[in-house]
Amino acid sequence: MEYIKKYLNYAAYALLFLALLAFNIWPYKKTFPLVLAILGFLSLAVYIALNLSKLKKTFTRKSFLYSSNLALIIILVLGIVVIVNFFFAKHHHRFDFTESKLHSLADQSISVLKNLDKEIQIKGFFLEGNYEKAKMENLLQIYSYHSSKIKVEFIDPDKNPGLVKRYEITQDGTTILEYEGKESRITSTAEEDITNAIIKLTRGGEKIIYFLEGHGEGSLEDIEDAGYSQAKNEMEKIGYKVQKLSLALQGTFPDDAALLVIPGPVKDLIPEELDTIQSYLSRGGRVFLMIDPESASGIDSFLLDFGIQLENDLIIDTVSRLMGGDYFMPVVSEYEFHDITRKFRYATFFPYARSVEPAEEKPDGIFVQSIAKSSANSWSERQLDHQKVTFDEESDKAGPVSLACVVTIDNRETGAGDPESEGAESSGFENSNRREGRLAVFGDSDFFSNQYYNLSGNGNLFLNTANWLTEEEDLISIQPKTTTPRTIHLSPSQGKMIFFVSLIILPLAVLITGITVWLRRRKL
Repeated sequence: MEYIKKYLNYAAYALLFLALLAFNIWPYKKTFPLVLAILGFLSLAVYIALNLSKLKKTFTRKSFLYSSNLALIIILVLGIVVIVNFFFAKHHHRFDFTESKLHSLADQSISVLKNLDKEIQIKGFFLEGNYEKAKMENLLQIYSYHSSKIKVEFIDPDKNPGLVKRYEITQDGTTILEYEGKESRITSTAEEDITNAIIKLTRGGEKIIYFLEGHGEGSLEDIEDAGYSQAKNEMEKIGYKVQKLSLALQGTFPDDAALLVIPGPVKDLIPEELDTIQSYLSRGGRVFLMIDPESASGIDSFLLDFGIQLENDLIIDTVSRLMGGDYFMPVVSEYEFHDITRKFRYATFFPYARSVEPAEEKPDGIFVQSIAKSSANSWSERQLDHQKVTFDEESDKAGPVSLACVVTIDNRETGAGDPESEGAESSGFENSNRREGRLAVFGDSDFFSNQYYNLSGNGNLFLNTANWLTEEEDLISIQPKTTTPRTIHLSPSQGKMIFFVSLIILPLAVLITGITVWLRRRKL
């Protein structure tokens, strides 16, 4: 009995600890932790009853007062910790110390989330054993961190057949995004797809991009190397509608065109088409023109009206030889500052390209900027009839050479957007409230073909340019993140040195030091 009277409190503490542990391990089993907790409190009550006189004497001692002060300090410290923890739980901040920011969203994704004005419901249908579920949960937690408008729910299809039928789920890993009665679904766990799905839901309407055909341009349906089927697929992924346009004639030019892409015409456009495109630009239209070397020479004079100078040349770059290409594929690794190239850090390759430079004289209201130039080891070869390509100081131009320019047309300055301006009544286009026109001209059309689309940043540069032209800057440059391998290569001798120092010499030194100190203290 005396033994129980003395040590019963320790048994009570052990029972209470086990009850708390069991509740955390098996939260769905309520009975077992509850029984342990009741036994613990009863044991503590019995201990107090058996030792009541002894405890009364203890409470009158000075040691109890000191212990009470210590307990009060501990309680205050724990209270402060709880309050601080509660504050940071409500106002927490994430820190990403990885070099490539693997656990952070792209700036464009954050910008999209900050501009949300209404809630987006995200429902992820993942089976319990789907290894992609954890990845999606972590990613959507970051989205929720940046915007309280993101509401996330994960649903097990096996346990919720009603929701599966309602949303017509046919594939594990499908994520549904809902916004104002509209719905979008994705089957990947990539940030780019999630952000673009949000943009498609919140965008006012679908934008249509037309690819001009009929002058030797590549085809959207062509899946071979020279076709543009991959570019079409990528544009459709981010919410564009891509269609073909046989001729850019005024009577047949579509009023719903958000962008006209002219991908490398071999033959000249007829004068009526050039007039239609010029009228389209003057009324706030957007055109993306890619013109290859030694092709469609009639476009040269047309572009001069927009401050663009085309040379009948070929860009030669010796740097591309070092990267496995030939001299006729200039490499661009540094870009001029522009919304298209902002935070764009990928090299781009332009197989068989010509120079595209701002003209010395520009019309009023025309603003031209070069955004991509070849390396300093390149030059503009202007003797195309020679079989041997060498740099000639007298006729050729040393690099860097501009091969991509963008033009902004201030229609308020030119007055072209005014319905009273010349030719406005017969243009066939609606007044665009003098919206600025935009034109992008590249000296190569192969860089975004199926063969080269995934080569470094080629595809991203094409999409960035199209997004800038259509004023969808939120879509610009959402790049996939990659990890840099951190490995150390050691020679056999270096490996042995690290082994002996870390596992033998250092522990032996600590042991000898300890023994020495112990022996010296024994002699004191």
